Amino acid sequence: MRRLLMIARREYLAYVRTPGFWLSLLLLPVGISSIALAPLAMARSAPIPTLTIVSFVARHLQDAAVRAVTAIGDGGKPLAMLAPAPGAPFASPEDATRRLTPYLAGVRALPDGRRLDAVAILRPAGATAAIDFWSRDVADRSLEQVIGSAVTHAARRQRLAERGVDARTLASIDALAPHVQDFSPKAEGGRVALKDRLPGIAGFVMGMLLWMVVLTGAGMLLNSVMEEKNSRILEVLLSSASVPEIMGGKILGVAAVTATVLAFWMTIGATVLATRSPAITADVADVLLSHGRWAYFALYFLGGYMMFATLYVTIGAFCETTREAQTLLGPMMILMSVPLLFMSQALTHPEAPLLKWLTWIPLFTPFMMAARAAGDPAPWEVAATGLLMLACTALELWVAIPAFKTGALATGRFELRTFFASLGRRGA
Repeated sequence: MRRLLMIARREYLAYVRTPGFWLSLLLLPVGISSIALAPLAMARSAPIPTLTIVSFVARHLQDAAVRAVTAIGDGGKPLAMLAPAPGAPFASPEDATRRLTPYLAGVRALPDGRRLDAVAILRPAGATAAIDFWSRDVADRSLEQVIGSAVTHAARRQRLAERGVDARTLASIDALAPHVQDFSPKAEGGRVALKDRLPGIAGFVMGMLLWMVVLTGAGMLLNSVMEEKNSRILEVLLSSASVPEIMGGKILGVAAVTATVLAFWMTIGATVLATRSPAITADVADVLLSHGRWAYFALYFLGGYMMFATLYVTIGAFCETTREAQTLLGPMMILMSVPLLFMSQALTHPEAPLLKWLTWIPLFTPFMMAARAAGDPAPWEVAATGLLMLACTALELWVAIPAFKTGALATGRFELRTFFASLGRRGA
């Protein structure tokens, strides 16, 4: 045990004394905030599109479309800037399309010098209107949907008015939207509040933290083992310490490095949150401390880290170069991308059958079970998946100990024959 701790201390100090550690320490919140805020920043920084509405329908339908796009939209800015149609009037929708296409294509500019981003052509279609929507941005359908909804609503009101429904009745019909409140038997007092959604949010955050720790720790462990293998330091360590002590020391040392970074920023974040929102801080603390959730999260976080760290240390012992390591880790990175696709869905569908099935795949278990915290999995399911994860880790260690020693002493490229030969010696 003493040698294990000495190796862990040596590994920890080797990283802490480097400039890269301090850069990681300072830049971690930048990376996390960029992931969270980038979509919002992009939406707010996007220019307001210039839209032309060409109407061949009744005036009330045209006015409804104009009001919809000039109303305040997302981020406190209008959905679009209306511009007069250049070259109007048009003989037909086809004529409007033909004459406005050069403006949309960027061949010509509007009279005031702006470019035209979208055109909505309203043409007759019975009692309502058909909409030909042309746009430079084929991926963004928000304007098209807003105009379509407004025209539909205006056509419905007009038809009701024609049937004798007066304006006051129409206004009362429009005001019939229900006031919806969320309730659940799981919520304290019945009514759903932020505190009731915090377990799912905490599970998602924990899963993302584990994913980041595994991703960053993998690089550290691989580089450490490969560097010491190439410099023959591993051979010296093997002569004075056992393989479990070397592997355990390296895993513990890298875990301490990442824990230092996380603890530093989590302390700052908790202090800021406690200062600005004491009520939310109390809710978070209550959620983590009640129902044993802190133990639930700790089980999957520590078990998941140990499972992946053991795998990466073993792979590093068989690699001579970074290229070899990347080749072996490529399939692993593909597998690790699967939890990212499903963790966000677990916030709203924690009991989806597919998520439950994924929890029984050991490589996905720590991520999926963390994300499913909002659904309060049954105790038997927690115990079974936890035992499965720990059993997988124990199997990895059983395989990794002889494999690590064989890889550390081997020279040349990674070969499956050498790897499986080490397993054969373990079996013997």
